[in-house]
Amino acid sequence: MATSRNIIRFKEAMHLVYGPFDDLTEEAARVWVAPENPGAGGHRGRYLWTDAFGVINFITLSKETSSPVYLTLAKRLVQTVHDVLGKTRDGTARLPGASEAEPLKGGLRIGKVQATGSDGDGQYHHYLTLWMFALNRLALATEEKQYNQLAVQLAKAIHPHFVTHQNGLATAIVWKKSVDLQQVLVPREGHLDALTGFAVYRLLQRTAEHLHPPATLANEIADYRALMGREKASYDPLDLGMGLWICHFFRDEVWARALGSQSLDVAMSVLNEETGVLGRESSRRLAFREFGMVIGLECFGKDGEFKKGAEAVVDFWQGYLERSEDEDLRPIALVMYAAALIPGAFRDGFLGRG
Repeated sequence: MATSRNIIRFKEAMHLVYGPFDDLTEEAARVWVAPENPGAGGHRGRYLWTDAFGVINFITLSKETSSPVYLTLAKRLVQTVHDVLGKTRDGTARLPGASEAEPLKGGLRIGKVQATGSDGDGQYHHYLTLWMFALNRLALATEEKQYNQLAVQLAKAIHPHFVTHQNGLATAIVWKKSVDLQQVLVPREGHLDALTGFAVYRLLQRTAEHLHPPATLANEIADYRALMGREKASYDPLDLGMGLWICHFFRDEVWARALGSQSLDVAMSVLNEETGVLGRESSRRLAFREFGMVIGLECFGKDGEFKKGAEAVVDFWQGYLERSEDEDLRPIALVMYAAALIPGAFRDGFLGRG
């Protein structure tokens, strides 16, 4: 269990994104709407990556405090995200391919503030797989199968739009698609996209076998497996951490052992007090990327110098986040800071196996 001090810090960070929620009754929580301000920092207050962390963090709080209210808030946040990012930017219709009965068949928008341009809205593969994971964890936490079914619905819907095939074989994954999934906006492949797809889709399959008739994700999983093998431990803290996080779910498999071992070696260098991130000024560092590294180390297992380095990262950023003037990155940093303090539902086995 987490320390009471870390739970307090965890809640404080979440309050800065989602407003006050500790005094809500179960009845009030059932009608709670995630605020646009402060909000997750995106379009109409919603940003898919940030809110995925928000859902998982609420699940963590529920388990750590034995309060069902936080699970209700997680459900409400899911509904809000689906009603905002699962619709067109004007909010008048579901995304193409989706319906009220199947709300995720059109994917989910990133939540970028701008509609178009180099940093405009669209759909990211790695954001979508993280949202699938959040839905999957909510299904495990509540024992309510519809959340994993929604994750499977999303998984099957977006896969053919992001994974390219030639002669029936998967050849690549694209990084970013347009909101309607019809146009490739960034063709390059994300460093961990194949690995993350392979792992998350297997988690959805595993939960389906536990909670509802098995999902048919075998073809999609095979595609991701065929595209794996190019992953190397990254010196980017976020990629490094997310790689470790994915590996920890399947740590006994050859690919996970290999990448995990490489990543721990790289982490020693990244955490070096003189030549790594700890020796840099805050202006040359990004909090959320470093929190990703800490989460990965926490989940994969850390001790000794790793533990010392991870704690140094968290301690460095504490307080700075509250006075940060970077409004765009503040929400994402806060929810990831909370998860770095208490990884909770990001960890395999935290909610049981399913």
